[in-house]
Amino acid sequence: MAERRTLSRRTLIGAGIFGAVGIGAATAVGVGVANRGGGAGSAALQLSWLHSVQFGGSYIALDRGYWSEAGLDVSLLQGGPNAPVEPPVVSGQALVGVSAVDFAAAAVAEGATFKIIGAAMQNNPTVIASLPDNPVNEPGDLLGKRIGMALANVPALETLCTLNNIDVNEIEIVPTQYTAQPLTSGEVDCLLCWETDLPVAMEVQGVESVTMLMADFGFTLQSQTYIATEESLRDRRDEVVAMMAGEVRGWEEYRRDTDAAAALSVEMFPDAGLDLETQRLQAARQVPLMFSELTDEIGFGFWNDDVIASNIETLALLGQTVTPDLWDTSILEEVHGR
Repeated sequence: MAERRTLSRRTLIGAGIFGAVGIGAATAVGVGVANRGGGAGSAALQLSWLHSVQFGGSYIALDRGYWSEAGLDVSLLQGGPNAPVEPPVVSGQALVGVSAVDFAAAAVAEGATFKIIGAAMQNNPTVIASLPDNPVNEPGDLLGKRIGMALANVPALETLCTLNNIDVNEIEIVPTQYTAQPLTSGEVDCLLCWETDLPVAMEVQGVESVTMLMADFGFTLQSQTYIATEESLRDRRDEVVAMMAGEVRGWEEYRRDTDAAAALSVEMFPDAGLDLETQRLQAARQVPLMFSELTDEIGFGFWNDDVIASNIETLALLGQTVTPDLWDTSILEEVHGR
């Protein structure tokens, strides 16, 4: 695959060490989770990271039998720093994968036949986290500050600065591990991280933080995107539709009761080292990232032409050329009856 210069949870955490104050999902568990119900067909959903409430909607779909009702026996395959999403989907081991637009685009550039068939996160979760007494509320506040981050993610910061006419050379980049400690100890003024992990870890420790969502300032990269191959969309279409229909139902239930989703995540994966309080906080923080006026209008996982155009613009600044045909709405159109 081509060099991945863009930003995702995998590059953020993979570039450093997931600190002891992190989400608590750093212990790997079994690769698959067998469905409780039987079905005529079997399929796997490849997750993008270790088990946690990050995938709470999928757990609900499995636990409540939404897939088995549709005649599909689904296994959830755990991801992680050494378990990339794309190869299992290419090989057919997984029918659908939870990836990100930049990873999907890089794979397509190398010959993969992926289509993005849904986007769980409407807003990219990457934030600049700071402390209340020295906050970063907008990109201009970064000038003169020390930002902790992995050097591999400098292109993302450069892109944010380009989009907002900020001179990146006026920001001091400090290479750090992926932990809140450099910020809480005063080594840096802010951190580049995900909204749902290091800020949550600080909150659990009683440390208040301020987060500036980069997506609010033009950095548009869909995250937790569902990918499938063109071959699967052609030859296993009914199964893909059933898979996505279960996801939609699961995430809608998640939205209605995030505490229940957190409790289920801890219950389903007792060996994953998940802390219930942390999972509850993370679950609540995910909601505004995953649901919006757009999803309320046209359905969970959807996007519109403006969203695609913004993704293409951000990817171009990151050195990736993408065309609108990377996205395929036909599966969600069928799921939502559009």
